[in-house]
Amino acid sequence: MIESKYLKENVENIQKLMGIQALRHFEARNLGNLLRLSKIRQYEDGEQIIIEGDTDTWLYFLLSGKILVKKEGEQLCYIDKKGEIFGEMRIIDDRSRSASVFAVGKTVCLAVDTSAKKRLSSSDGKDDRLDLLLLLYRIFSEYIVARLRLTNEELVKAKKSAKKAPSAASSAFINK
Repeated sequence: MIESKYLKENVENIQKLMGIQALRHFEARNLGNLLRLSKIRQYEDGEQIIIEGDTDTWLYFLLSGKILVKKEGEQLCYIDKKGEIFGEMRIIDDRSRSASVFAVGKTVCLAVDTSAKKRLSSSDGKDDRLDLLLLLYRIFSEYIVARLRLTNEELVKAKKSAKKAPSAASSAFINK
């Protein structure tokens, strides 16, 4: 992994963040706060980004490349959409990482250190810090709802497939 220093709050960096769909609700001042908590991380093919069971405090936005999500060694999904967020579940429920994440090809992420709230200066008002947290939770909610809908669709497909499987197996047995 190649990692930058914490990013600086400047117009150029704020404009880059505004191009990420997930950050569309942020105002410039909130993006500035987010930048001060963030680093750019570059990963090579196969490199592990998140370790299942770990308790780190990083939240990620995919800037380029592709990631593979695995749980207990089973492949769950690939993510390749710029701006997609991952690692949020650990931040929300404060439990250990529920899955592992691996880079597929060269992958670049915006990594937000959610434990580095102290990096927000005392000149940042309480309202600015609260706005930042509320916007992060809004992003989390949007992504969790989208993923839950996909999970529901997969569950329905699996249940329908499971109902058909015994019938096919028993009819094959009967026909012998």
